[in-house]
Amino acid sequence: MPKVLIPTPLRQFTGKQDAVQVSGSTVGEVLQNLTSQFPDLRKQVFTDEGKLRSFVNVYLNDEDIRYLNKDASAAKDGDTISLVPSIAGGSTLAAPPPETSSEALSKDEILRYSRHLIIPEVGVEGQQKLKASKVLLVGAGGLGAPLGLYLAAAGVGRIGMVDFDVVDFTNLQRQVIHATADVGRKKLDSAAEKMQAINPHLKIVKHEVALSSENALEILKDYDLVVDGTDNFPTRYLVNDACVLLHKPNVYGSIFRFEGQATVFAYEGGPCYRCLYPEPPPPGLVPSCAEGGVLGILPGTIGLIQATETVKLILGIGEPLVGRLLLYDALGMRFRELKLRKNPGCPACGQHPTITKLIDYHQFCGVPQPSAAAAQQEAPVNEGEIEVTDVKAMMDRGDSFLLLDVREPHEYQICNIPGSKLIPLGEVPGRLAELDKNADIVIHCKSGMRSAKACGILKQAGFAHVRNMKGGILAWSDRVDPTVPKY
Repeated sequence: MPKVLIPTPLRQFTGKQDAVQVSGSTVGEVLQNLTSQFPDLRKQVFTDEGKLRSFVNVYLNDEDIRYLNKDASAAKDGDTISLVPSIAGGSTLAAPPPETSSEALSKDEILRYSRHLIIPEVGVEGQQKLKASKVLLVGAGGLGAPLGLYLAAAGVGRIGMVDFDVVDFTNLQRQVIHATADVGRKKLDSAAEKMQAINPHLKIVKHEVALSSENALEILKDYDLVVDGTDNFPTRYLVNDACVLLHKPNVYGSIFRFEGQATVFAYEGGPCYRCLYPEPPPPGLVPSCAEGGVLGILPGTIGLIQATETVKLILGIGEPLVGRLLLYDALGMRFRELKLRKNPGCPACGQHPTITKLIDYHQFCGVPQPSAAAAQQEAPVNEGEIEVTDVKAMMDRGDSFLLLDVREPHEYQICNIPGSKLIPLGEVPGRLAELDKNADIVIHCKSGMRSAKACGILKQAGFAHVRNMKGGILAWSDRVDPTVPKY
C-alpha cells in the first residue's frame, strides 16, 4: 500500500501519526480512504464539494500531482504521498549579482575575509560583490537571528531589517542574536548592535515599521534581494507579491515545531509563493510558534540555509533552491526535496498576471485588523467572549459552569487553572459526548485563538451556552493570578 506522510499541523487529526499506510490505486482513492479513516482530516484536505483544497499540496514521491494526472495519478505499493500544507528540479542558474564595488578591500577586510578570498569561487571579486550587495531581512526573530549574524560576518555590505517588536524572555530560547540583558529593548536595536560588533564595516538600515501594502514597495525597491523571516501568512503573501512586482528574489523559510521548509521564490523563470500555495489556509488551522511551539535550534538550521542561498545568489555560484522545496525533519534528521513548478496560471507570476498592485493581505488571509482608533484602546469583549476577571468572579460566587481547557497535555503540565477540564482542540469533535449541551461552558487556551475555534465547533454541534475566555491563560496570569507561569 502507498504511504501517506502527515505533516505536523495535520497530525492532530490522525491520532498524532506522522505516516499512515492507506490502500488505493490512485492518489485520489488513497486520500479518500485516508479521510474516511480519519473523518476530522477530511475538511482540512477537501472542500465541501470534494475538491482538494488549494492550500494543501499533494506530492506523489517527489512530483506535484498538479503536473501529473492530478488526483487520478496512479499510486502503487511503495509510493510515498506527501501532504504539504502552508506553514509552510532546479537548474544551475547565474543570479543577477549586484554591481561589483569600485572600492578595493581594505587591509583589515582582506584579513577578515581571508578564508573567503582563498576559495576560487569567491575570491576578491566575490567578496567585493558581497560588500556591494544590499539585502533586506523581513523579521529580526527566530530566522532573522542567524541570518543577521552570518550575513554580517560574511561581509554583506548593507543589511536592512524590518521589525517593530521588542525582545521578551520567550524569544531567548531561539533568537540567539538577543541576550537576557536585551529584554524590553527594540529587536532592531539589539540585533544591529550584535551585527555591528561582529562586523564594523557593515551598514545597517533599520525599518521600524510593520510591513504593509502601503510601504512594502518603497522599502523593498532599494535592495537586491529579500529574505523572508516572517511568521504569519499575510506578510508572506505581501512579501511574495512585492518581490514579484519588483523582480526581487525572495529567499523563503518557515518553521514549526521540529519541521522546516526553505526555497527561493520569485527568481526569474522560477515559481513564486502563490505557485505553491494559491490561497492561504483558514485562520487558526496552522498555529504560530507561540501557539504550537518550535525547537529552539530549528530556526538556526533553516536560517543558515537561507543565509547560504542568499550568499550563493549574490555571488552567482552553485545551484540555488529555485524550483525546489527543501523539507527538514529535525527529529528524524532527514532532508527531503520536492520539485516546484512555475504555474502558468499564477495570478502573480503567471503568463497573464492579475495581481498588478498590492492588496489588503489581512483581508485576503481572513484576519482583518482593527482600525487604528480601536487599536489605541483595549479591545472590547465581543459577543461570545468573557473577560478573565469575570470568570474569576464566577468562580468566587460558586456559579455552575464548566471551564474547558483546549490546550495540549504538555501545556497543561506547565500551568493550568484549578478545576478546568482538559480536552485538546484536536480531540474536541470526537469527545463532544463528554460535555453537557445545556451547561454553561467557558473555553480557554493559551491566548484565545484555539479556544475561539473550539467555541465554533461546540456551537455548530448545538451547544448554546459557550463563551471564549479572552486572552487565555496568559491573560489569567496577567490579571488574575500572577503565580501562574507564562510560556
